[in-house]
Amino acid sequence: MRFTLRQLEYFIAAGETGSITVASERINISQPSISTAISQLEQELDVQLFVRHHATGLSLTPVGRSMLIEAKRLIEHAFSLYTVAAEARDEVRGILNVGCLTTLAPMILPELAISFTTGFPKVVIRPVTDHQEVLLSGLQKVIIDVAISYDLQVPQDMEFTPLVNLPIHAVIGENHPLARHAAVTLEELAPLPLILLDMPLSAEYFLALFMKEHLQPNIAYRISHPDVIRTMVANGYGYTLANVTPRSDLALDGRRIVRVPVAGDHRPMTIGLITLRQLRKSLVLDAFIGHARSFISETYIPGMVAPGMGRKRKKQSGSGSSLPNQIDTK
Repeated sequence: MRFTLRQLEYFIAAGETGSITVASERINISQPSISTAISQLEQELDVQLFVRHHATGLSLTPVGRSMLIEAKRLIEHAFSLYTVAAEARDEVRGILNVGCLTTLAPMILPELAISFTTGFPKVVIRPVTDHQEVLLSGLQKVIIDVAISYDLQVPQDMEFTPLVNLPIHAVIGENHPLARHAAVTLEELAPLPLILLDMPLSAEYFLALFMKEHLQPNIAYRISHPDVIRTMVANGYGYTLANVTPRSDLALDGRRIVRVPVAGDHRPMTIGLITLRQLRKSLVLDAFIGHARSFISETYIPGMVAPGMGRKRKKQSGSGSSLPNQIDTK
Protein backbone atom coordinates (compact mmCIF):
# COMPACT_ATOMS: atom_id res chain seq x y z
CA MET A 1 0.00 0.00 0.00
CA ARG A 2 1.64 3.20 -1.18
CA PHE A 3 -0.99 5.80 -0.33
CA THR A 4 -1.12 7.53 3.04
CA LEU A 5 -3.84 8.43 5.51
CA ARG A 6 -2.98 12.08 4.94
CA GLN A 7 -3.71 11.71 1.22
CA LEU A 8 -7.05 10.17 2.11
CA GLU A 9 -7.83 13.07 4.46
CA TYR A 10 -7.11 15.57 1.69
CA PHE A 11 -9.26 13.55 -0.74
CA ILE A 12 -12.15 13.46 1.77
CA ALA A 13 -11.97 17.22 2.29
CA ALA A 14 -12.06 17.86 -1.46
CA GLY A 15 -14.80 15.30 -2.01
CA GLU A 16 -17.07 16.72 0.70
CA THR A 17 -16.58 20.35 -0.33
CA GLY A 18 -16.33 19.91 -4.11
CA SER A 19 -13.56 22.48 -4.21
CA ILE A 20 -9.80 22.50 -3.71
CA THR A 21 -10.06 26.09 -2.47
CA VAL A 22 -12.74 25.35 0.13
CA ALA A 23 -10.97 22.14 1.18
CA SER A 24 -7.77 24.15 1.68
CA GLU A 25 -9.58 26.59 3.95
CA ARG A 26 -11.36 23.82 5.82
CA ILE A 27 -8.27 21.79 6.77
CA ASN A 28 -5.76 24.65 6.64
CA ILE A 29 -3.56 23.02 4.02
CA SER A 30 -2.25 24.69 0.85
CA GLN A 31 -4.12 24.11 -2.40
CA PRO A 32 -1.07 22.68 -4.24
CA SER A 33 -0.59 20.11 -1.44
CA ILE A 34 -4.19 18.93 -1.77
CA SER A 35 -4.01 18.80 -5.58
CA THR A 36 -0.77 16.83 -5.48
CA ALA A 37 -2.13 14.37 -2.92
CA ILE A 38 -5.23 13.69 -5.02
CA SER A 39 -3.17 13.20 -8.19
CA GLN A 40 -0.85 10.78 -6.38
CA LEU A 41 -3.86 8.88 -5.00
CA GLU A 42 -5.41 8.61 -8.47
CA GLN A 43 -2.12 7.40 -9.91
CA GLU A 44 -1.62 4.80 -7.18
CA LEU A 45 -5.18 3.45 -7.45
CA ASP A 46 -5.29 3.85 -11.24
CA VAL A 47 -8.72 5.51 -11.20
CA GLN A 48 -10.13 8.98 -11.83
CA LEU A 49 -11.63 10.29 -8.60
CA PHE A 50 -12.78 13.71 -9.81
CA VAL A 51 -13.97 15.53 -12.88
CA ARG A 52 -12.20 18.91 -12.87
CA HIS A 53 -14.28 21.91 -13.89
CA HIS A 54 -12.49 25.09 -14.86
CA ALA A 55 -14.75 27.51 -13.00
CA THR A 56 -17.01 25.43 -10.78
CA GLY A 57 -14.60 23.18 -8.90
CA LEU A 58 -14.72 19.38 -8.66
CA SER A 59 -17.30 16.64 -9.15
CA LEU A 60 -16.78 13.11 -7.86
CA THR A 61 -16.84 10.37 -10.45
CA PRO A 62 -18.96 7.26 -9.67
CA VAL A 63 -15.87 5.43 -8.44
CA GLY A 64 -14.88 8.59 -6.56
CA ARG A 65 -18.18 8.55 -4.65
CA SER A 66 -17.63 4.93 -3.65
CA MET A 67 -14.02 5.69 -2.70
CA LEU A 68 -15.14 8.61 -0.54
CA ILE A 69 -17.35 6.32 1.57
CA GLU A 70 -14.57 3.76 2.00
CA ALA A 71 -11.94 6.43 2.71
CA LYS A 72 -14.06 7.89 5.51
CA ARG A 73 -14.49 4.44 7.03
CA LEU A 74 -10.76 3.80 6.83
CA ILE A 75 -9.92 7.12 8.49
CA GLU A 76 -12.43 6.43 11.24
CA HIS A 77 -10.93 3.00 11.88
CA ALA A 78 -7.49 4.60 12.01
CA PHE A 79 -8.71 7.10 14.61
CA SER A 80 -10.07 4.21 16.66
CA LEU A 81 -6.45 3.22 17.35
CA TYR A 82 -6.16 6.42 19.38
CA THR A 83 -9.33 5.47 21.23
CA VAL A 84 -7.95 2.03 22.10
CA ALA A 85 -4.71 3.57 23.30
CA ALA A 86 -6.57 6.25 25.25
CA GLU A 87 -8.71 3.65 27.02
CA ALA A 88 -5.55 1.85 28.07
CA ARG A 89 -4.57 5.11 29.77
CA ASP A 90 -8.12 5.72 31.08
CA GLU A 91 -8.30 8.82 28.91
CA VAL A 92 -11.56 10.02 27.35
CA ARG A 93 -10.80 10.87 23.75
CA GLY A 94 -11.82 9.87 20.24
CA ILE A 95 -14.68 10.30 17.78
CA LEU A 96 -18.30 9.86 18.90
CA ASN A 97 -21.04 9.61 16.27
CA VAL A 98 -24.16 11.00 17.93
CA GLY A 99 -27.53 10.59 16.25
CA CYS A 100 -30.46 12.80 17.17
CA LEU A 101 -34.11 12.87 16.15
CA THR A 102 -34.81 15.72 13.73
CA THR A 103 -37.44 17.30 15.96
CA LEU A 104 -35.10 17.33 18.98
CA ALA A 105 -31.77 18.16 17.35
CA PRO A 106 -32.09 21.97 16.94
CA MET A 107 -32.75 22.39 20.64
CA ILE A 108 -30.85 19.62 22.42
CA LEU A 109 -27.84 18.67 20.34
CA PRO A 110 -25.79 21.90 20.09
CA GLU A 111 -25.69 22.72 23.80
CA LEU A 112 -25.29 19.10 24.87
CA ALA A 113 -22.38 18.52 22.47
CA ILE A 114 -20.59 21.75 23.35
CA SER A 115 -20.93 21.19 27.09
CA PHE A 116 -19.56 17.65 26.70
CA THR A 117 -16.57 18.58 24.54
CA THR A 118 -15.79 21.47 26.90
CA GLY A 119 -15.32 18.91 29.65
CA PHE A 120 -13.60 16.42 27.34
CA PRO A 121 -11.70 18.51 24.76
CA LYS A 122 -10.07 15.47 23.14
CA VAL A 123 -13.44 14.16 21.96
CA VAL A 124 -14.84 15.00 18.52
CA ILE A 125 -18.61 14.68 18.15
CA ARG A 126 -20.01 13.96 14.71
CA PRO A 127 -23.75 14.70 14.66
CA VAL A 128 -26.28 12.76 12.57
CA THR A 129 -29.89 14.01 12.46
CA ASP A 130 -32.79 12.05 10.98
CA HIS A 131 -36.04 10.31 11.84
CA GLN A 132 -36.33 7.34 14.17
CA GLU A 133 -36.07 4.53 11.64
CA VAL A 134 -32.84 5.90 10.14
CA LEU A 135 -31.31 6.37 13.59
CA LEU A 136 -32.13 2.80 14.61
CA SER A 137 -30.68 1.50 11.35
CA GLY A 138 -27.53 3.54 11.94
CA LEU A 139 -27.13 2.00 15.38
CA GLN A 140 -27.55 -1.52 14.03
CA LYS A 141 -24.96 -0.86 11.32
CA VAL A 142 -22.64 0.72 13.96
CA ILE A 143 -22.59 3.95 11.94
CA ILE A 144 -23.99 5.74 15.01
CA ASP A 145 -22.66 5.14 18.54
CA VAL A 146 -25.61 6.60 20.43
CA ALA A 147 -28.94 8.17 19.45
CA ILE A 148 -30.94 10.83 21.29
CA SER A 149 -34.56 10.04 20.58
CA TYR A 150 -37.90 8.88 21.94
CA ASP A 151 -38.94 5.50 23.32
CA LEU A 152 -40.76 4.59 20.13
CA GLN A 153 -40.49 0.98 18.92
CA VAL A 154 -36.96 0.49 20.26
CA PRO A 155 -35.84 -3.05 19.25
CA GLN A 156 -34.94 -5.61 21.90
CA ASP A 157 -31.30 -5.64 20.80
CA MET A 158 -31.04 -1.99 21.84
CA GLU A 159 -30.91 -0.38 25.26
CA PHE A 160 -32.98 2.71 26.06
CA THR A 161 -31.79 5.00 28.87
CA PRO A 162 -34.65 7.37 29.80
CA LEU A 163 -33.86 11.01 30.54
CA VAL A 164 -37.10 13.01 30.75
CA ASN A 165 -40.83 12.66 29.97
CA LEU A 166 -42.52 15.22 27.71
CA PRO A 167 -46.33 15.47 28.02
CA ILE A 168 -48.53 16.12 24.99
CA HIS A 169 -49.86 19.60 24.20
CA ALA A 170 -51.65 21.40 21.39
CA VAL A 171 -49.88 24.17 19.46
CA ILE A 172 -52.19 26.88 18.11
CA GLY A 173 -52.00 30.44 16.83
CA GLU A 174 -52.31 33.26 19.35
CA ASN A 175 -55.65 34.39 17.88
CA HIS A 176 -57.20 30.92 17.94
CA PRO A 177 -60.40 30.60 20.07
CA LEU A 178 -58.65 28.00 22.28
CA ALA A 179 -55.58 30.15 22.89
CA ARG A 180 -56.84 31.39 26.25
CA HIS A 181 -57.85 27.98 27.57
CA ALA A 182 -55.92 26.49 30.47
CA ALA A 183 -56.26 23.06 28.84
CA VAL A 184 -58.02 21.42 25.91
CA THR A 185 -59.38 17.92 25.34
CA LEU A 186 -58.86 15.67 22.33
CA GLU A 187 -62.65 15.70 21.88
CA GLU A 188 -62.52 19.49 21.43
CA LEU A 189 -59.58 19.21 19.02
CA ALA A 190 -60.83 16.32 16.86
CA PRO A 191 -63.16 18.33 14.54
CA LEU A 192 -60.62 21.13 14.06
CA PRO A 193 -58.08 21.07 11.18
CA LEU A 194 -54.97 19.17 12.30
CA ILE A 195 -51.54 19.74 10.75
CA LEU A 196 -49.98 16.35 11.42
CA LEU A 197 -46.23 15.88 11.86
CA ASP A 198 -45.87 13.22 9.20
CA MET A 199 -42.68 11.45 10.27
CA PRO A 200 -42.22 7.70 10.79
CA LEU A 201 -43.48 6.59 14.24
CA SER A 202 -44.27 10.17 15.32
CA ALA A 203 -47.47 10.30 13.25
CA GLU A 204 -48.53 6.91 14.60
CA TYR A 205 -48.02 8.13 18.16
CA PHE A 206 -50.24 11.20 17.69
CA LEU A 207 -52.99 9.31 15.86
CA ALA A 208 -52.99 6.59 18.55
CA LEU A 209 -53.99 9.23 21.11
CA PHE A 210 -57.23 9.83 19.21
CA MET A 211 -57.81 6.13 18.59
CA LYS A 212 -57.61 5.43 22.32
CA GLU A 213 -60.43 7.94 22.85
CA HIS A 214 -62.42 6.51 19.87
CA LEU A 215 -62.05 9.81 18.03
CA GLN A 216 -61.29 10.58 14.39
CA PRO A 217 -59.05 13.65 13.93
CA ASN A 218 -59.66 16.03 11.03
CA ILE A 219 -56.26 15.81 9.28
CA ALA A 220 -56.02 18.86 7.04
CA TYR A 221 -52.29 18.60 6.19
CA ARG A 222 -49.50 16.05 6.57
CA ILE A 223 -46.10 17.75 6.72
CA SER A 224 -42.71 16.36 7.75
CA HIS A 225 -40.96 19.66 8.55
CA PRO A 226 -41.62 20.98 12.09
CA ASP A 227 -40.76 24.60 11.25
CA VAL A 228 -43.22 24.61 8.34
CA ILE A 229 -45.93 23.23 10.64
CA ARG A 230 -45.12 25.83 13.28
CA THR A 231 -45.44 28.69 10.77
CA MET A 232 -48.70 27.33 9.34
CA VAL A 233 -50.13 27.05 12.85
CA ALA A 234 -49.12 30.63 13.62
CA ASN A 235 -50.90 31.76 10.44
CA GLY A 236 -54.16 30.04 11.36
CA TYR A 237 -54.13 26.98 9.08
CA GLY A 238 -54.95 24.73 12.02
CA TYR A 239 -53.42 23.25 15.14
CA THR A 240 -50.79 20.61 15.70
CA LEU A 241 -49.83 18.26 18.51
CA ALA A 242 -46.36 18.21 19.98
CA ASN A 243 -44.28 17.12 22.94
CA VAL A 244 -41.27 19.40 22.45
CA THR A 245 -41.46 22.82 24.08
CA PRO A 246 -39.01 25.25 22.41
CA ARG A 247 -38.12 28.26 24.53
CA SER A 248 -39.23 30.59 21.75
CA ASP A 249 -42.96 31.08 21.16
CA LEU A 250 -42.39 32.50 17.67
CA ALA A 251 -42.63 30.85 14.27
CA LEU A 252 -39.91 31.59 11.73
CA ASP A 253 -41.99 34.41 10.21
CA GLY A 254 -42.23 36.15 13.60
CA ARG A 255 -45.85 35.26 14.33
CA ARG A 256 -46.65 33.91 17.76
CA ILE A 257 -47.88 30.46 18.77
CA VAL A 258 -49.40 29.27 22.03
CA ARG A 259 -49.04 25.87 23.72
CA VAL A 260 -52.08 24.48 25.51
CA PRO A 261 -51.85 21.29 27.62
CA VAL A 262 -54.04 18.40 26.46
CA ALA A 263 -56.23 17.27 29.36
CA GLY A 264 -56.47 13.59 30.21
CA ASP A 265 -54.21 10.63 30.87
CA HIS A 266 -52.08 10.43 27.72
CA ARG A 267 -48.81 8.60 27.17
CA PRO A 268 -45.92 11.11 27.19
CA MET A 269 -42.91 10.91 24.93
CA THR A 270 -39.75 9.96 26.81
CA ILE A 271 -36.47 11.42 25.60
CA GLY A 272 -33.59 9.05 26.12
CA LEU A 273 -30.39 7.55 24.80
CA ILE A 274 -30.43 4.48 22.56
CA THR A 275 -27.40 2.21 22.24
CA LEU A 276 -26.75 -1.24 20.81
CA ARG A 277 -26.75 -3.82 23.62
CA GLN A 278 -24.11 -6.13 22.16
CA LEU A 279 -21.63 -3.32 21.50
CA ARG A 280 -19.05 -2.78 24.22
CA LYS A 281 -19.32 0.77 25.48
CA SER A 282 -16.10 2.75 25.13
CA LEU A 283 -14.89 5.23 27.72
CA VAL A 284 -16.03 8.13 25.55
CA LEU A 285 -19.52 6.64 25.11
CA ASP A 286 -19.84 5.94 28.84
CA ALA A 287 -18.74 9.50 29.57
CA PHE A 288 -21.28 10.92 27.11
CA ILE A 289 -24.13 8.88 28.59
CA GLY A 290 -23.19 10.00 32.10
CA HIS A 291 -23.01 13.62 30.97
CA ALA A 292 -26.40 13.48 29.23
CA ARG A 293 -28.05 11.91 32.30
CA SER A 294 -26.74 14.68 34.53
CA PHE A 295 -27.47 17.45 31.99
CA ILE A 296 -31.05 16.62 30.95
CA SER A 297 -33.80 16.29 33.55
CA GLU A 298 -37.30 17.34 34.58
CA THR A 299 -35.93 20.75 35.50
CA TYR A 300 -33.56 21.39 32.57
CA ILE A 301 -33.56 20.46 28.88
CA PRO A 302 -31.24 22.30 26.47
CA GLY A 303 -33.25 24.62 24.24
CA MET A 304 -36.61 23.74 25.83
CA VAL A 305 -38.90 24.68 28.67
CA ALA A 306 -38.50 21.62 30.90
CA PRO A 307 -41.73 20.13 32.34
CA GLY A 308 -40.66 20.80 35.94
CA MET A 309 -39.71 24.40 35.15
CA GLY A 310 -43.04 24.99 33.41
CA ARG A 311 -44.98 23.73 36.43
CA LYS A 312 -42.87 25.88 38.74
CA ARG A 313 -43.53 29.00 36.68
CA LYS A 314 -47.27 28.32 36.62
CA LYS A 315 -47.34 27.89 40.39
CA GLN A 316 -45.39 31.11 40.91
CA SER A 317 -47.70 33.02 38.55
CA GLY A 318 -50.74 32.25 40.72
CA SER A 319 -54.31 31.67 39.64
CA GLY A 320 -54.93 35.29 38.66
CA SER A 321 -53.14 35.08 35.33
CA SER A 322 -55.50 35.55 32.37
CA LEU A 323 -53.25 33.47 30.10
CA PRO A 324 -51.91 30.60 32.22
CA ASN A 325 -51.23 28.42 29.17
CA GLN A 326 -48.77 30.93 27.71
CA ILE A 327 -46.40 30.77 30.66
CA ASP A 328 -44.71 27.75 29.10
CA THR A 329 -43.93 29.67 25.92
CA LYS A 330 -41.51 32.14 27.44
